[in-house]
Amino acid sequence: MSEIHLSLEQADPAILWGTNNEHFEILKKRFPKLKIVARGTQVKVLGDEKETALFTTKFDQLLQHLEKYNRISSSDFEQILNLEKEPSANGSDAVREVGLGEVIVYGPNGNMVRARSENQLRMVEGAYKNDILFAIGPAGTGKTYTAVALAVRALKNREVKRIILTRPAVEAGENLGFLPGDLKEKIDPYLRPLYDALDDMIPQEKLKVYLENRTIEIAPLAFMRGRTLDNAFVILDEAQNATDLQLKMFLTRMGPTAKFIVTGDVTQIDLPKKQQSGLLHAMEILNDIRGIEFIRLTGKDVVRHKLVRKILEAYGDINKND
Repeated sequence: MSEIHLSLEQADPAILWGTNNEHFEILKKRFPKLKIVARGTQVKVLGDEKETALFTTKFDQLLQHLEKYNRISSSDFEQILNLEKEPSANGSDAVREVGLGEVIVYGPNGNMVRARSENQLRMVEGAYKNDILFAIGPAGTGKTYTAVALAVRALKNREVKRIILTRPAVEAGENLGFLPGDLKEKIDPYLRPLYDALDDMIPQEKLKVYLENRTIEIAPLAFMRGRTLDNAFVILDEAQNATDLQLKMFLTRMGPTAKFIVTGDVTQIDLPKKQQSGLLHAMEILNDIRGIEFIRLTGKDVVRHKLVRKILEAYGDINKND
């Protein structure tokens, strides 16, 4: 049994612990075997020596983040701690660190974007090793977000000169054809998720410049025809709604120094019933080609609200054991 005492003299406990102590509750859930007591600027921790040492390491990281940015959110807590329980070989519960790796990119407010599950980490590793990566899984597993983070990182590191983000303009059960406005205003609703991801990773003014000078280009899949996409990080999102011909067209746009990531959810195909999803066909015929990797995300990778996983289970999109 080990007992440690930590000081918060350089941190504001109100900011650290969050509204209604929600951050403190996250901390306790991540270390269920430890007794954690916080009073004023002091934190006392009792428990196994190995776990208290891990707690100390993670707690220092939390304090460093707070000192650097003078803010810390629940998401920051989750990403820095990012621990889960796993049965060990002897049947007892062990705490291990999973799917973290290094920070992919820092957002404008110090938000750390990093792999938050094992398969997201496989996405990161797979993107480094392969020129074409398919990430396939249900809603909320961070496919698009992780892919965009990898693209932004490549741009910041000058590994590519531009980012191209595209997705099929297929309505999800709604008819958007009569939306008012010019072409950009008509297609933006289809591309909004990509803008949302970029907003989290690039300061607003810089993002505006990137979009204006086409360093970052967001366009419907149909606009890719006839182009050669080179020296670029290219992401095709919602690929389950690309037809077989469209996906073939997209993949054959690849220039010698391009990197492609294709994301999709085969449980959310919005194509007409008689039209085959190009993603399903690609999964059958491209799986054994060297330089192309398929990552399959599951319910364990869901990183949205905890209710999202339960909703997906209820709809049958994931299994309870995933």
